[in-house]
Amino acid sequence: MKIWLDGGLQDTETARVSVFDHGLTVGDGIFETVKAVDGRPFALTRHLDRLARSAQGLGLPAPDLDEVRRACAAVLDANPMPLGRLRITYTGGVSPLGSDRGDQGTTLVVALGQVTRRPDTTAVITVPWTRNERGALTGLKTTSYAENVVALARAHELGASEALFANTVGQLCEGTGSNVFVVLDGEIHTPPVASGCLAGITRALAVEWTGAKETDLPLTVLAEADEIFLTSTLRDVQAVHRVDDRDLGDTPGPVTAKAMRVWDERATDHIDP
Repeated sequence: MKIWLDGGLQDTETARVSVFDHGLTVGDGIFETVKAVDGRPFALTRHLDRLARSAQGLGLPAPDLDEVRRACAAVLDANPMPLGRLRITYTGGVSPLGSDRGDQGTTLVVALGQVTRRPDTTAVITVPWTRNERGALTGLKTTSYAENVVALARAHELGASEALFANTVGQLCEGTGSNVFVVLDGEIHTPPVASGCLAGITRALAVEWTGAKETDLPLTVLAEADEIFLTSTLRDVQAVHRVDDRDLGDTPGPVTAKAMRVWDERATDHIDP
């Protein structure tokens, strides 16, 4: 396997990032996960736009997006596979052992891992921890993911694939790595970005392609919704058949099934929508 590290392809066995990299020591970094189908990255332009926004929000130097594109193409060419997780990581680089950044420049890593298509339905849980809709990192896709690691481990312990958070005022927010949609009286709703959720690429396309409404929703809506589904880069549109102890019955429901069909059709027609 080959990865891109700071300017060129390297073997994964010999590639090295400094133990003093700020992304490692304090989580000072951002990332994007891009779906790659037969060597073609999906929605890459949108992902790179968000990478740049995250860098600005974190105060990192603006990434060279032309270099990132070259790195993605090189890694995809070097590692052919039918379905892959293309991971772009950009950090503050070598820095002192503290929160201050160093002056040796940033680190860019692009890597690829093979994945399989997700199941059409899944189970989720809710967790007692909250998302902070007013935090310094809200809306940024940073490498500070330890909170998600803990919540996802809880989900796996309970036989689920995702954990859902409320925000600090009790509104439905997001999953550890997904956005959540609910169907109420035949209409699709999803929390607005102001709720503290990540502005997911798949979320934005799903809103555009299905006509979903951005709505402030209480966490309790999960106990009332007719249908629930998740969106993310590697889930695409995935139905939920269980939330905590609530069984939603036959899934995907009709509205979710239509959303899944629309997604598959539009995503097949447009590799960089």
